[in-house]
Amino acid sequence: MKILSSRLFVAPRGVQMEERVYALLGIAAFLVAYTSIGVSIILSPWFSWQENALSDLGHSTRSRVAPIFNLGLLAAGALFTIYAVTAFRRYAKYTSVSALISAFTLQSVATFDEVYGFLHFVVSVLLFASLGVTSILYAVERKSLLALIAFAVGLGSWILYWLGTYHAGIAVPETISSLAVAVLIVTLLYWKL
Repeated sequence: MKILSSRLFVAPRGVQMEERVYALLGIAAFLVAYTSIGVSIILSPWFSWQENALSDLGHSTRSRVAPIFNLGLLAAGALFTIYAVTAFRRYAKYTSVSALISAFTLQSVATFDEVYGFLHFVVSVLLFASLGVTSILYAVERKSLLALIAFAVGLGSWILYWLGTYHAGIAVPETISSLAVAVLIVTLLYWKL
């Protein structure tokens, strides 16, 4: 039975509606994350792309928008966890494990905000490293050029930042590298739906 005739909701042969719902949760994860980040930036006139990390928005004692930022990351991590262990696992078994780790580390960044000092640094590094690993694993597992491009864009943004090629806060490579993976996942979801 067709619910809607759009590409997102009509299940082709062999694809169950349940799987589509789980896949849509993957898209929702990115929408929730970037909406909470965007709202946090808009409500924080002190935030500067030249000087800040995104995590500065989630500092529980210095940022008035910390609840928005951190709850958004926690919710996004939960949604992405559901996607990783359901729909994603069905077509990228090994990559889904790395995606699950990425979801967990995203939630860890929100849970252990900058107040936790070095622990926050560790979970942040693990988040961005796991996003890169997820891209590489998908490139190998599914022979995906798009995943390789996402990895290259993410890694390139970090290398250019570390080399001082441009003057900006760490929020810039954080955003570029996470958006590269987000575009990859959302594009894959669109074609899988």
